[in-house]
Amino acid sequence: MKLWVGLGNPGAKYAGNRHNIGFMALDLIAQDHGFSGWKRGFQGLVSEGRFGSERIVLLKPETFMNLSGQSVGEAMRFHKLTPDDVTVFHDELDLAPGRIRVKTGGGHAGHNGLRSIHAHIGEAYHRVRLGIGHPGHKDAVAGYVLHDFGKADQAWLDDLLRGIGDGAAALAADDAARFLNAVALRTAPPRASTGQQREGGPRGKAPQESKADAPAKPAPRADAVPAPKLAPQAETPDTRSALQKLADRFR
Repeated sequence: MKLWVGLGNPGAKYAGNRHNIGFMALDLIAQDHGFSGWKRGFQGLVSEGRFGSERIVLLKPETFMNLSGQSVGEAMRFHKLTPDDVTVFHDELDLAPGRIRVKTGGGHAGHNGLRSIHAHIGEAYHRVRLGIGHPGHKDAVAGYVLHDFGKADQAWLDDLLRGIGDGAAALAADDAARFLNAVALRTAPPRASTGQQREGGPRGKAPQESKADAPAKPAPRADAVPAPKLAPQAETPDTRSALQKLADRFR
């Protein structure tokens, strides 16, 4: 059994905030994989489902972000789990929007939700870090994370969340590489191969023309008439006598 925790703040006021991307990830997993409806428990909302034989409990703490550890600790103790059974989905300022990383253990980097979880269960749990970008200055962080995603964010956000849903079964099987690959197929799908070099060639050089690509020489026009060949002119007969020819040679 595994406990997957999404971090965020409860209530409609915060539903679209960047800080709530962890809630969004769990909502998508529950929706895509037929998990049970959300019900109250462990100071939060809980949904359950399975990937094969692996039972997964989804938890969205409703304690507000800076007290998330209370909810996580309660759920972990109830189910007799260890930190190694816990995976936390959370927003990550240090990753560009749409980027994702999987990590085990380490510091909380000032994230209030992680800070609280550290205090209640230690730091040896797993994290799925969901990039939201950084506002550029630490004084702007609070307003940034508590602000809704903009319209320009919707495309990458949708791709990221759908990729998480696609890869959830791999994550449940502890296959982080396959999980990340499933997300990448949504966020950075491979380009269709054309068998041709991209325009500009390597390092911006124009691609060399191959024989197959060289323009064909134009065929002669069907109505073109070749110039007539001139007939050789007839030679004038030599009527000189042998003595005259000999004399002419020494002139």
